[in-house]
Amino acid sequence: MIIAGIGCRRGTSAAAISAAIDAALARAGLTKGALAAIAAPAAKGDEPGIAATASALGVTLVLVAQDDLEAAGRRGHTRSPRVMALMGVPSVAEAAALAAGGPVARLVTARTVVGPATCALAQVGTATSRGRASRSQSDDGGETP
Repeated sequence: MIIAGIGCRRGTSAAAISAAIDAALARAGLTKGALAAIAAPAAKGDEPGIAATASALGVTLVLVAQDDLEAAGRRGHTRSPRVMALMGVPSVAEAAALAAGGPVARLVTARTVVGPATCALAQVGTATSRGRASRSQSDDGGETP
């Protein structure tokens, strides 16, 4: 499962957010069909561009609480002092993607910047040949990443 974490300035359009997602997917060699969810900070829950993008792509929108962003941000790759001062995490996009994916999520692409929007991709499970993610059952019946 691929999750697109989004960071953006207030009022960023759906087109700009989609462009950032497209750039991150291209960088990772994936298609939009691989995307399962878009994640963003709960503080951005009222941003129409984020909601419109998730709706247009037919994926779930996950709004991540600040505490979860901060915890996941420690696992990110990008360190922006400006973003840290404004949002309390080193990269909003990376933290959102990782937080939405849970503790087993790993970054596929670090933050990709396109205009006023950023996108980072996290993966939960293993990628298949079609660019989608899958999970397998362990010997004890539980899921393994």
